[in-house]
Amino acid sequence: MVIKAAVTGWGSFSPEKILTNQELETLVATSDAWIRSRTGIRERHVAGKDDTTASMGLIAAQAALRGAELMPSDIDLIICATTTPDYLLPSSACLIQQRLGADRAGAFDLNAACCGFLYGLTVGNQFIQAGTYRRVLVIAAEALSRFMNWRDRNTCVLFGDGAAAVVLEATSQSAGVLGTVLGSRGDVEGLLTIEAGGSAKPATEATVAAGDHCVRMHGNEIFKLAVRMMAQASHEALLKAKLSLRDIDAILPHQANSRIIAATQEALGVENDKVYSNVDRHGNTGAASVALALTEFASGKSPRVGDNLLLVAFGGGLTWGAAVLRWADIAAIKRERLHKMSA
Repeated sequence: MVIKAAVTGWGSFSPEKILTNQELETLVATSDAWIRSRTGIRERHVAGKDDTTASMGLIAAQAALRGAELMPSDIDLIICATTTPDYLLPSSACLIQQRLGADRAGAFDLNAACCGFLYGLTVGNQFIQAGTYRRVLVIAAEALSRFMNWRDRNTCVLFGDGAAAVVLEATSQSAGVLGTVLGSRGDVEGLLTIEAGGSAKPATEATVAAGDHCVRMHGNEIFKLAVRMMAQASHEALLKAKLSLRDIDAILPHQANSRIIAATQEALGVENDKVYSNVDRHGNTGAASVALALTEFASGKSPRVGDNLLLVAFGGGLTWGAAVLRWADIAAIKRERLHKMSA
């Protein structure tokens, strides 16, 4: 029997604080019209003083478990995709595991920047297909506002904070993760970096004064690479899933900005109504971007059993990836689960 990994629960969390373009006008030399015309973003959520990657990820994870009708003790593994962990040690995944009460679960962080959720989805899928685990909690969470230079309008207008999570569960249905592609190329040019804070450039007064702990990005070069690699990864993932773009019911791309989304859509040759976007309300939430799009899509669009979704992203590292996900009969999985428990 072929085992696949299906999404059976999902949840998200966005901080209460909303930073509008009009508020950004008071912080940096920009305007609402400039931001909207170049990014499509009108607002983004920003972590409050008590919000961290782990605390936001915990709330998203709890919501995903409620949706899946599972207890924390039912989870075998927790993967937290993030570029902005609470600490270098302990990992945010381990903090979430403890606060969640998932005593049986292993836990680790994964850093693939804006591709983090797709990397985490792929890793979780492999554990389930191998028969090692039955249920994996994949969380993607970012507190990117803590790493912004609020005087750099090329970056501070783009990013937001938030978290989303999904439960991956073993199923014998011909649904779930059908095909994934991961790619990378070392960013030796420094196109998208947070330079300081690691072992190569430890924190000093000089690194703080120079702003080396903040996100820096060469936007034009990233734009060209992102569109090309997202389109390529999409085709490769479809090939692995033995599907074509005609079979895809919705595309959920990384919410970097509206121009990248539009250019990727054009490169794929698909119509507007197939592409889901929430970038206007969230901005670029890094690893959480595709996860937030998926959880919002699942909650608002009510995908039907058998719908095929294409998830695709590009991020720092440099990294890129795509995944084809077929929506499972979640009610049937839950019934099967209860039957096994009562047998």
